[in-house]
Amino acid sequence: MNSRASKPTIDLRSALSVAKAIEVSLDPLVGMLWLIAFSTALRLPVDAFAVISVVMVFGLTFPGSVRLSDSIPRVLVKCIVTAFTILAGLTLLGMAAGWLDTISRARILPWVAALPFALFSVHLASRAVLPQIFALSHTRTSVVVCGVNEVGSALAAQFRNNPYHGVNFIGFFDDRNRDRMDEIGGQPFLGTFSELGDYVRRHHVDRIYLALPMAHQPRIIKILDDLKDSTASIYFVPDIFVTELINGRFESVAGMPVVAVRDTPFASVVNSAMKRLEDIVLSATALIFGAPLLVAIAIGVRLSSPGPALFRQRRYGLDGRDIVVYKFRTMSVSEDGASSFTAVKKGDARVTPFGALLRRTSLDELPQIINVLQGRMSLVGPRPHVVAMNEQFRKLIPGYMLRHKIKPGITGLAQVRGFRGGDDLEAMNNRISSDLEYLRNWTLGLDLWIMARTVVMVLWDRKAY
Repeated sequence: MNSRASKPTIDLRSALSVAKAIEVSLDPLVGMLWLIAFSTALRLPVDAFAVISVVMVFGLTFPGSVRLSDSIPRVLVKCIVTAFTILAGLTLLGMAAGWLDTISRARILPWVAALPFALFSVHLASRAVLPQIFALSHTRTSVVVCGVNEVGSALAAQFRNNPYHGVNFIGFFDDRNRDRMDEIGGQPFLGTFSELGDYVRRHHVDRIYLALPMAHQPRIIKILDDLKDSTASIYFVPDIFVTELINGRFESVAGMPVVAVRDTPFASVVNSAMKRLEDIVLSATALIFGAPLLVAIAIGVRLSSPGPALFRQRRYGLDGRDIVVYKFRTMSVSEDGASSFTAVKKGDARVTPFGALLRRTSLDELPQIINVLQGRMSLVGPRPHVVAMNEQFRKLIPGYMLRHKIKPGITGLAQVRGFRGGDDLEAMNNRISSDLEYLRNWTLGLDLWIMARTVVMVLWDRKAY
C-alpha cells in the first residue's frame, strides 16, 4: 500500500464544485435568511407579501454574482448592487400589487440598508473558512503544467493565487532550456517532457495540464504515450484561451464539442427572456407615467425652432443591423450620420436654446423608449453610434464591433462612468472598454444599478452639453 492511501485527498473537481456552490448560493441564502430573521425579530405577520418577498429575494439574487476571485472592494460593490436590486424588485412588486403601504409597514428599507453589510461579512467569512476546510484533508490535489508559455503561466498563476481550488501546484515541465524561459519567473522547473512520466509515477501527481500549442501534436502524443501506465488525470488547455474571451464556454453541437470564444450573454433563453421582460415592463411604465412630459417637450421643440419634434437617424443595432433611432430634435441642422458626422461640442451653434436644455438633462433621449418597446433597443446597453462613427472606429479599435452583440441601450455602463460624448480615440477606447465589460458581466442587478446611477447623473451631472 502506498503512503498516499492513508491521507484523504481533496479532489480538484470536488473543490471547484464546493467553490462554485458557494458562489452561486451564498447571496440568495443570506438574503432569504436575513429577511426571515429581520421579520421574526420585528414579529411581522407571515402573510402573502412575506412569502412572495422571500421568493423574490431568491429569484433576484440567484445565481450569486460574487466570485471568490473578486477583490475585496469589488465584493463590497457587488453586495451593494445586490441590495439595490432587491429594493428595486420589491418596490416594483409593491407598485404593481398595491402593496406600498405594506412595504412601509414591513420596514423593508432598513432591512435592505443593512443587507450589504450582512452579505459582505458572510463573504469575508467564507473566504477565511474555505481554505481551512481544504487544509483539514492534509493533502491537496497535486498538479503540474506542461508548457512554459503564456497559457501555462496564466493557468499556474490561477492555481498559485487562488486558495479556493484546493490545489498544490508543483511546477512546470518543458523541453526548452530554463534560461530561455522568461515566463517561469521564480517558479519550480521540474524537467523536460521525457522526464515527466517518471516524475508523475514517483511523486504520485494527481493532474497534468498540457498547455501546449495545437501545432505540437507529435509532442503531445509522445507525452500521452509516456503516461499510459500512470493514474494521473490529463487535461488539455487549448491555446485559444490566451485571448480575452467574451462569454466563452464549452458547448455541444450535434455531439461535436465546440468552444464559444465570443458570444452574447443573451444566447441563454433565460437571460434573453429576463432582459426583454425588464425592457417591456420598465419602458411601458415610463411611457405611461411620462406621456405628459413627452407631449410637453414635443410642443416645446416645435415652438422653439422650425422643424419636426422628432429626429430620426439610422444607426447600428443588434448584430450590426440597421435600425432607426428616435430623439427629440435639439439642433437646427440635422445630419443623417451615414457618410459624415460632426460631434456636438460645448457652445455648438447648431444646438438650439431649448435643445441645449434637453441635452443637458438627457431628456432628448426619451423617445427611445419607443425603440425599446419595438425591440430595436434596450433600456441598458452600449449607446448606438452613428453609422459614420462606427465605420471609422471599427478600423481603429480592436473588438469595437463586439459591442453590437447585444441591443444598444438608452444608457450604459460607459455613460454612468462619465464616458459620454467626444469622438477622439482615447474617449472612444474608454467607452468601448466599458461596453465590453458590460457584455462580460451582465446581470439584472447591474442593469438596475446603471439605471439608478443614470437618474443620479441626469440630476447632478453638469458636464453634459
